[in-house]
Amino acid sequence: MSAGGSGGFVPLEFSEIEREEMLRRARSFYSQMNSRRTTRHFSKKKVPRELIELAIRTAGTAPSGAHLQPWTFVAISNSEMKARIREAAEEEERRFYRERVPEEWEEVLAPLGTDHVKSHITDAPWVVVLFRQAKREREEGMAPTYYSQESCGIAAGLFISSVHNMGLATLPHTPSPMGFLRDILDRPDHEHAMLLMPVGYPSETAKVPDLTRKSLPEFSSFLE
Repeated sequence: MSAGGSGGFVPLEFSEIEREEMLRRARSFYSQMNSRRTTRHFSKKKVPRELIELAIRTAGTAPSGAHLQPWTFVAISNSEMKARIREAAEEEERRFYRERVPEEWEEVLAPLGTDHVKSHITDAPWVVVLFRQAKREREEGMAPTYYSQESCGIAAGLFISSVHNMGLATLPHTPSPMGFLRDILDRPDHEHAMLLMPVGYPSETAKVPDLTRKSLPEFSSFLE
């Protein structure tokens, strides 16, 4: 079954905003997002399912190639399932840090203090795994999706923004390799795990690396 639209066009719902209000909104949103930090230290405090649903709904508003919406978000609060995921993730990460990590990658990871221990998976009340759908169902059989990597990347950004906007924290975690997530969560072969994101309140003792973001001239160019 196709995930695309029903065909045809409808009028765009758009209301122009005064420039002063546009600037106020832009500055407010930037200030809010500039305070976002990634933490690995989560509280076990419960988070209502409705908040997770709203974050996933927000992610689902992302644009996608041919409007195929090639994403599946799997949200897990079950403690036994999270424990299984953590055990498998730590096994893969243990091998990664011991045998597979390239010197160049190890160099940039060092200031972040990461290792194979992934307590955030069991500490956070929710773990959300984003799967990328590499294929789609048709009456004639499976067919490829288009720009699924880019589409899921945009959806992930909206999910992370939504989580921060509601006053929670998350961590984009990419255990390497990630095939075990498809097996544990019983997803079909055409879905590929892309991100594992614990969601919850940061712990009272949460810390983050003392880092700075690049300045605007370092990552942008204006041709006027």
